[in-house]
Amino acid sequence: MQNIGIISLGHYLPKRKLTNSDLEKMVETTDEWITTRTGIKERRIAEKDEKTSLMASKAAKEALKDSGIDAHDIELIVVGTTTPDSNFPSVACWVQKELHAKKATCFDVSAACSGFLFALTTARQYLLSGMYKNALVIGADKFTNLIDWNDRSTCVLFGDGAGAAILAPARGDHKIYSDYLHSYGEFGEYMQIISEEREPLNQKVKEMKIPYAQMMGQELFKVAVNSMSEAVEIVCEKAKVKIDDVVCVVPHQANDRIISAVAKKSKIPKEKFFINIDKYGNMSAASCAIALYEAVKEGRIKKGDYFVIVAFGGGLVVGASLIRW
Repeated sequence: MQNIGIISLGHYLPKRKLTNSDLEKMVETTDEWITTRTGIKERRIAEKDEKTSLMASKAAKEALKDSGIDAHDIELIVVGTTTPDSNFPSVACWVQKELHAKKATCFDVSAACSGFLFALTTARQYLLSGMYKNALVIGADKFTNLIDWNDRSTCVLFGDGAGAAILAPARGDHKIYSDYLHSYGEFGEYMQIISEEREPLNQKVKEMKIPYAQMMGQELFKVAVNSMSEAVEIVCEKAKVKIDDVVCVVPHQANDRIISAVAKKSKIPKEKFFINIDKYGNMSAASCAIALYEAVKEGRIKKGDYFVIVAFGGGLVVGASLIRW
């Protein structure tokens, strides 16, 4: 069986920044309250015309540029997102159109903040089976479209962005060693999108409530910490790699307190965790992808290093991968 690795990365961030000071003028909150409870100082907000597919395509173009693979030769495109431009076509199909990747099979994966890892693992399995030779994997979300900007418990948390990776047969030890995905559907109400059902056959025009995110923070915290810690342990055991040999952990950027608790429970020094939540907030499926991109660019992950990507999200779902760069 051939090995599969990440051969290049790309990202896209909207230019518009929304700082904690800006939020102080919008809702009853303070910079101190947000910073001490979440670690977030600012986040990126996509403009009206910056759709999820546009952000995904821009991240993909950067990843392709560094990969040496032409878009025409990409065979599989998998996008992790919960904020598609519309119910269909999929974001992956819009990306295919933008890239002119006519050979590619395209589909989206819905796993909320774990979307990038679910997409990565799905694509890897297709490549391991021999069905496709390479894949473009993207985590992209315009999550601020789902925010109730009067709810201070959620509006301070989220931002927008996209990250991408190219998967191909690995050279040497530069490969994905192990994956782990799991779901906790019994806790689905802890993080969900609230929307109004349309009455079948009702032709009367009426005002519809825009879908918005609702979160039970305290309940979510415990499941997030336990599931992410367990996921890190599992992928290390599956790969037969000692936790001490892991140079860097790239966690989902949901909350600095969650990251601290995962580090403590996993007995991994927090200094090994790559954190950029202060600059971007929670970008849902894009968080891990962009954090990985920055960790590599900043030299936190170097050639030959073992690292773990781990995330949890609405569902509830959790995912992790142990990789050697």
